[in-house]
Amino acid sequence: MDAILVAMARSHANVSDLFFVVGHPPHVELDGFIHALETDPPHTALSAEQIEEMFFLMTGGEDRLAWDYHSLGSCDFSYSVSMARFRVNYFRRNNQPAMVLRKLPATVPSISELNLPPVFSQIIREKNGLILVTGRTGHGKTTTLAALIDELNSNSAIHVVTLEDPIEFVHPIKRSIISQRELGRDFHDFSTGLRASLRQSPKVILIGEIRDRDTIEIALTAAETGHLVLGTLHTIDAGQSIGRILGMFDKDEEVLVRQRLTDTLRWVVSQRLVTKIGGGRHLLTEVMGHNLSTREAILTGEKEGRSFGEIIASCHTQGWHTFDQQILEAFREGWITEDTALLYSNQKTRLSKEFDSLRKEREFAESKPGDSGLRLDGPVLIARV
Repeated sequence: MDAILVAMARSHANVSDLFFVVGHPPHVELDGFIHALETDPPHTALSAEQIEEMFFLMTGGEDRLAWDYHSLGSCDFSYSVSMARFRVNYFRRNNQPAMVLRKLPATVPSISELNLPPVFSQIIREKNGLILVTGRTGHGKTTTLAALIDELNSNSAIHVVTLEDPIEFVHPIKRSIISQRELGRDFHDFSTGLRASLRQSPKVILIGEIRDRDTIEIALTAAETGHLVLGTLHTIDAGQSIGRILGMFDKDEEVLVRQRLTDTLRWVVSQRLVTKIGGGRHLLTEVMGHNLSTREAILTGEKEGRSFGEIIASCHTQGWHTFDQQILEAFREGWITEDTALLYSNQKTRLSKEFDSLRKEREFAESKPGDSGLRLDGPVLIARV
């Protein structure tokens, strides 16, 4: 089994995921697209028994994971081979087992290695409050958080507690103590682990995923009591992130929760990985910080002329940016096509007008004198009055 995993991970430099599904041979994902693994002789279709045996070998028959699978329909764990680590999700598909392995980088990336915008170095200098990194599954949230923690580990002598499901990046000892705890193995659920972490003298707490009301409520309390709390949400932008948190509470609690968010929320980073020209994927981010305008919008809600997107766009000089601003920049730099840009844009009509303006600018810059068809032969006489 390990030999198969190593061969799949090494089949291409850009392999991100491995797929094992009943009735199909093993597949790999490259740059966002799935391909069958090419072997000689070719792999035959997998059976349910083969995938179940892989799960048993990877987990050693751990009862908790088997219980999660049979009662919840899926379970998460990590697994290592000689040259790679994987985050594994074992799940039911048409009442048959299936498994997806996300390949994890061997080393913890830095902010500079990920080419994150300069504002990220400012984000991690916060001393308290709540920082949210949001986006869909598989769009790099965990990788960005690992880079932020690595920045702290390199520059601050503090205690950092992480609550993860499962542990993906293993942080080496630098200047900080990083206490990495894994769901199921080290704590029962996120709210319990988060509550216990407050007694472990941390300066920074990382929550792998904010899933429910109890977790966000304790996270807000931790942020209010002087801790820096980093967490993830499966939301696509700042406005939806605020709405998701408010939706976890009853209507009569909304005013209080808005006030707590106004006092504690420092940054919301949203991410999307898009197809890049020439292969690979390009990271687009939206970044919203905190100022008088964002606090007012959180406290009383978005209004016409005062949406989170409009506030972010107006603070571009502070390093904030919307997805559309990043999309336009990526298109200018030649990273993505116009079709990709429009596909991921929030305001397609406005972006189309920007593209029209860019095309006219390029056409003007590329034009040469004399293209009009007029030509002067011989010396030019200048008349003086």
